[in-house]
Amino acid sequence: LQTQVLPHYFLFCFQQFLKLLNSMTSSTAAHRPPVRRVAIFGGTHGNELSGIYLVKHWQEHGAEIQRTGVEVKPFICNPRAVKKCTRYIDCDLNRVFDLDSLGGTVVEDTPYEVTRAQEINRIFGPKGSDDAFDLIFDLHNTTSNMGCTLILENSRDDFTIQMCHYIKNALAPEPVPILLIEHPTLKYATTRSVAKHPVGVEVGPQPQGVIRADILEKMRKLVKHGLDFVQLFNKGREKFPPCTIEVYKIMEKVDYPRNKNDEVIAIIHPKLQDQDWQPLNKGDPVFLTLDGEVIEYKGDRTVYPAFINEAAYYEKKHAFVETVKVKLAAELLRS
Repeated sequence: LQTQVLPHYFLFCFQQFLKLLNSMTSSTAAHRPPVRRVAIFGGTHGNELSGIYLVKHWQEHGAEIQRTGVEVKPFICNPRAVKKCTRYIDCDLNRVFDLDSLGGTVVEDTPYEVTRAQEINRIFGPKGSDDAFDLIFDLHNTTSNMGCTLILENSRDDFTIQMCHYIKNALAPEPVPILLIEHPTLKYATTRSVAKHPVGVEVGPQPQGVIRADILEKMRKLVKHGLDFVQLFNKGREKFPPCTIEVYKIMEKVDYPRNKNDEVIAIIHPKLQDQDWQPLNKGDPVFLTLDGEVIEYKGDRTVYPAFINEAAYYEKKHAFVETVKVKLAAELLRS
């Protein structure tokens, strides 16, 4: 009797195990609809030339960025600023994609970038709607020594976390720092935030109004691997297992020391210059006055500065931003 019952018992146990395993996999898998519409933005700032050159090239020769089953649209965001090779005309386009600006009435003195933001929102949005583009790569250059940086806006977006994980592995051993700009009070309202999945691409160092072949090629590779990930994801045959990535989460923006006339009186210390993503500890030199006085970092925790001495941020009163390292986890992902 036992020889007849035992095989059935083990078969029953195995079947129950498979059901349990299947239910666990189903409950932890992050299922997402295919990514069908992708935009690549260049010229959000008109003097950051790598993205401008790439987008204009892809508008004429688009085979490189096309992927099966995906509409990929290269787009110049601020053509007037691009023509003048300046960051913007009236105001920073990368800060006016808040709902008030996007929904405001256009009058005679409305800044050009606000009207342009509304136009971009009509083409690629509306922001926050089901009709918005699935994914936007927003291409930027920085004068800071930040290398190939990806920028995320949402710590809970499994798709973009998995994409960053894929790109980092594809470009290894080239470092790919990831900056998370999610913050309770520091609001950016970026151009790319129109999309369901916004991804910033920030590559430097490159001076404003200058094009460097090595920097452009790094940006090109980031976009290529991002589009490759989209294609693999859309095929649906591949599962992307749970992953964890290390990111630099923005915490504070640090201004230069200033006098009573609001003029800068100290500059970035040579030991901090070009040390983006390197640890900064209490007592480390941060600023240097023209009289030779060293101003040290007074924080009680280790931080990792980024956008150190960024040329465009003098007007924003940012000498650098403080970040801390955190881990982001994404569930198993499949289309």
